[in-house]
Amino acid sequence: MPETQDAFVALEANPEPPGLETGHHDLGHGVRLRYAIGRGPAGMTSRGTVLLLQGRNEAIEKYYETIADLNARGFTVATFDWRGQGGSGRGTFLPGVGHVASVEDYADDLERFLREVVLDRCAPPYALVAHSMGGLVALAASARLSSHVERMALIAPLVALPGSPGLHRSIGLLAGALHWCGLGFLPLRRARRIDPAEPFAGNVLTTDAGRFERNRALRAAAPWLTVEGVSASWLRAALKAMRRLDDSDRIARLDLPALFLLPGDDRVVSTAAAERLAWRMRCGHSIRVAGARHELLQEADRFREPALGAIETFFAESLPKPPPLPALDETLIGEAVAAAAAPAPPPAPVSR
Repeated sequence: MPETQDAFVALEANPEPPGLETGHHDLGHGVRLRYAIGRGPAGMTSRGTVLLLQGRNEAIEKYYETIADLNARGFTVATFDWRGQGGSGRGTFLPGVGHVASVEDYADDLERFLREVVLDRCAPPYALVAHSMGGLVALAASARLSSHVERMALIAPLVALPGSPGLHRSIGLLAGALHWCGLGFLPLRRARRIDPAEPFAGNVLTTDAGRFERNRALRAAAPWLTVEGVSASWLRAALKAMRRLDDSDRIARLDLPALFLLPGDDRVVSTAAAERLAWRMRCGHSIRVAGARHELLQEADRFREPALGAIETFFAESLPKPPPLPALDETLIGEAVAAAAAPAPPPAPVSR
């Protein structure tokens, strides 16, 4: 891994949020997670901590704006780059390929980061915001999280891919064959990302030109934070985890209250499948954001602000705003000031 991968990158159009602490957490066995804790401006009183989970092929810097926005709402934010992407350890000799053997590996990393970093260093109570692949991992790890996490908001979660089920089965068979032959590290699919040559008009991620260009500039300034594709084992693991979310017994065990925020114009993951899962869950709710594309937190303000508002409202009962300080009685202050300014009385005569 190049040393530059350890660096955190700030651009004029993408400044580092105030109060950001950064570091690396070693999980052993070659897994090293790059993380950040956003504590907000000096003097901020935290109402609790939001654990922010990225999607596939994303990095902490892409969420600087979102961290600042959550801080402005009173939340501490903890986030990290998943293994195999961003500035975290790649775990393969092909650093340009996102690779993992099982979604359970991601779930293990999430649980350890929560237990060893967040619970130790961040204020309770805790909630979770997850995008795309992060939503798939959050659902897979739900039983492990529920003893500490109060609620989770899932943004365009990777519950299913759009397209023909037959095509997905064929891809899954090929990915499985490569995995079991020991060739699971081979790339099988290109990453969905903002390419330097991709025109804004043709992108499927956001309708916001400014944020699109900002993310393009970030990729140009720090190309080591992105990967070019996913391995056969990664694709097999993701498809397997998605199939599990169609099992009624597994769905019945998803008891962590969840809000699904679903872009109406999502061509990366299946909105219909996510709506169906939210409906089948005992404590799932969904909101479709008409016209928005896949990266809702990178979208235009007309989509993004209502989404952030919905997240804050959903978290409000479990992560309430701290009560206001009692009002100062200005009369008492005035009396204290007057008493301090008054001349001292003459000393009493001493009797002999």
